[in-house]
Amino acid sequence: MRRIVLDTNCLLQSLPSKSPYHKIWTDVFCGKISLCVNTEILDEYEEILSQKINSEVAINVVEAIARLHTTIYQEIYVHFGLIQDDEDDNKFADCAIASGAEFIVTNDKHYNILKSTPWPNIKVMNIKEFIELL
Repeated sequence: MRRIVLDTNCLLQSLPSKSPYHKIWTDVFCGKISLCVNTEILDEYEEILSQKINSEVAINVVEAIARLHTTIYQEIYVHFGLIQDDEDDNKFADCAIASGAEFIVTNDKHYNILKSTPWPNIKVMNIKEFIELL
């Protein structure tokens, strides 16, 4: 089973049933992919989904993620501060490190700094690359 941290932009792209990336959401929902999350990430998911879709869908998605037996809830005790260009993205990087996630799936270029960071080794993949991997 893949263990990933899914950036909010990619979660948003994976939800519509007609999206070419919908397989990510169905694999999460069916237990083939474990999402690594924490309270900060779930809060961002809900905030952005409420803005982009509506609050009812946002609450349902976040509750579904929280209830899945394959979801890995990871408290963050160490903040590495690896992403300087958008420090808010560090919650995803810190979660990936702490949970031992295989990948961060994101289309956000701020994460590219992680590709050149020797330690900790965090693999970053965009949504298209990840869907091809599946």
